[in-house]
Amino acid sequence: MKPMKLIWLIAMVASGMMASAAPAPSLWDEPAAALAGQIAEVLGPGQARLVIHNQSTLSNDEIPAIRRLLEQDLKALGIAASGAESANEIRLTLSENQRGRLWVAEVVEGNQTRVAMVEVKLGAALQAQAGSRVTLRKQSVFATRDVVLAALETSDALVAVEPEEIVIYGHSADGWQERKRIAIGQKKPLPRDPRGMILSAASGDGFEASVAGMSCSGSYQPAQPAGEWTIHCRESDDPWPISQSQTASGSNSIKAFYNTARNYFTGVVTPNVDLDLPPFYTAIVIPRPNGSGLLFNGIDGKVQLLETVPLKPIAGARDWGSDFAALQTGCGAGTQIIASGSGEALADSLRAYELPAQEAIPASAPLAMDGTVTALWSAPDGKSVFAVVRKSANPGAADQYEVDRVTASCN
Repeated sequence: MKPMKLIWLIAMVASGMMASAAPAPSLWDEPAAALAGQIAEVLGPGQARLVIHNQSTLSNDEIPAIRRLLEQDLKALGIAASGAESANEIRLTLSENQRGRLWVAEVVEGNQTRVAMVEVKLGAALQAQAGSRVTLRKQSVFATRDVVLAALETSDALVAVEPEEIVIYGHSADGWQERKRIAIGQKKPLPRDPRGMILSAASGDGFEASVAGMSCSGSYQPAQPAGEWTIHCRESDDPWPISQSQTASGSNSIKAFYNTARNYFTGVVTPNVDLDLPPFYTAIVIPRPNGSGLLFNGIDGKVQLLETVPLKPIAGARDWGSDFAALQTGCGAGTQIIASGSGEALADSLRAYELPAQEAIPASAPLAMDGTVTALWSAPDGKSVFAVVRKSANPGAADQYEVDRVTASCN
C-alpha cells in the first residue's frame, strides 16, 4: 500500500476541507455496555422483556437509541431482549440528580427481583459538547404515492428517480407539479430494496442518474418552447459516483461498482486505492485534520474510515442506519455527518455527528422524520441534506413518499 497515493486520492475529491475538534466521550455506549454486563451477571443467558421508563430530563427521542444499544449489548452476552412472552423482565428506569443520570434496572426472574445500576456523569466534556450542538430542521419538498429513490433540484425543475422511471417536476403556484415521465427500461429484475443515485452533470445544465443495471443522462434546452428535457437511458455496469467535487481543474470523483442483484456496492472503487474494501452501503468524503477521509458502512454493520492504512473502525456508530450524508454547517468542526437511525422504525429520526478521532460524537438532538428514512444524500452545494421518508398508510392503502430538505443552524 502507498499511503501518499491514498491520501492524495481522497484529498483530490475534497480538497480544501479541514476539520478540528477536541475528542469527546460518546453519550450512551459506555453506560449501555456497563449495564448490560451487570444484567447478564444477574440473569444469565436467555430471554427477557425490556421495558424502559424515562423519569429524567432526557428527551424521549433519545430512548430508541438507548434501547437499541442495550439490546445489542445484551444480545452479545446471550440475552435476547425481545422475548415478548418471556417470564423474565428487565425494567429500566432512567432518572437523574444534580450529579448526573442514574440508570436502574430491575431484573425480574420468576418471583425474584434483583437490581443493577450505572451512573452517567454529566462531566465538563459532555457539558461543553452540549453547548456546541447544532439544531436540525426539515422542510417538505414534495410528496408522492410513487417510490422515490433519489432527487435533484435544478434551476428549472426537480428530477426524481423512481425504480422504473425518471420523473420531471416543474414549478407551480401549488409547489412542484409532475411534467414528464420517461421509462428507464430495465431488462433485469430489480432487488427488493432498489437504490438510485443522481448528480448534477459536469456541464451544469443536466443530470446523471444510476439505477441497478442502468444509467440515464438528461439535459435541459431552454430555447425550446416552454423549455424541454431530453433524457436518454442505457444498460450499464459502469461504477456509480459515490463522491464528487469541483476543483479549478474540473470535476473529480470516486466511483464504486454496484451489485445489481443486491442493494450494495461491491467494495471495488476507482481510481484504485490499493486497498481491498469490504462491501458497503454508503460512502462519503469527510474532512479530517490532515486532509480528507472516506467514511463507509459495511454490509456487516461496521462503520469504518479510509484515511491511512489500516482501515479505522468507528465507535459510537452502532445506532446508525445504512444511509448517512455530509452537511457543511460552519458550526463546530464545520462539517457534520447526518445519519438515520438503524432498523425499519415507523418513526425514524436523523441526527448530526462529528468525528474528531475514531468515535462518532452526537452534535444535535434527534430530528423526528414521521416515517422511515429510505434514502439520504447531500445537496450539490453541501449545505443541506435530502431525505426520502416512507410514511406507512392505513392497511390496504398505498404508502406515501416524502422528500424533505434538512438544514442546520448553530446553537
